[in-house]
Amino acid sequence: MNQTNDHKQQIVRCIRMLEHNGILDYNGHASIRLDGDRMLINIGSCQRSQLTVEDICTIDFDGNVIEGNGKPPLEFHLHAGVYKARSDVEAVIHAHPNWSTILSTAGVSYIPVYAQGSLVYPLPVLDSPDSINNPEMANRLTDTLGDRPAALMKAHGAVTCGESLVDAFVLMNYLEDNAERQYMAAQIGTPYSFSDEELMLCREKLWDPNLFKRTWDHFSAKLDEAAS
Repeated sequence: MNQTNDHKQQIVRCIRMLEHNGILDYNGHASIRLDGDRMLINIGSCQRSQLTVEDICTIDFDGNVIEGNGKPPLEFHLHAGVYKARSDVEAVIHAHPNWSTILSTAGVSYIPVYAQGSLVYPLPVLDSPDSINNPEMANRLTDTLGDRPAALMKAHGAVTCGESLVDAFVLMNYLEDNAERQYMAAQIGTPYSFSDEELMLCREKLWDPNLFKRTWDHFSAKLDEAAS
């Protein structure tokens, strides 16, 4: 039970940091896989900026509420689909970040323009803006995602996943930061895209649990500062 409570606290922290950083607004959700085809996820009606552990429910992969004070978001199918397709994934985030969604809306391919952004490249795109609110759309998304840690949905949003919620959170921030830099660079010239050799070096150096934790701690400190 203590681990479940810790997971709930981590989801709360994750969503509030994403909201504070402008990556997640009045929609969006994060989940952590539990055993027995269950997950923890924020309820659909919650206020993301004021999230508490009371807003986290336990559901099965069919969306049935096992424990909690509300219903899961309609797009719980997205999370369930990823967990069913990827035994390596323990946490999933779905958000509607501004800059990366602009890229997919314009039909512009995501390119790695700074080091951390390389960790989600190549970034597949689901060729549909539809909500992932049924098993069929969830299957389309997981087919698009494949074995990658992230994907975009055209004119809709983004999904990241990982071995932990910290991984998924950090990758969402890296993805959106890269998209903003790519967009801004395109206003004054042709953005530089990292070479294959540079991509390899970035991944060797930056895919590191200690660095991921440091990124998480950075945004956590900013959230605390804003609240003080």
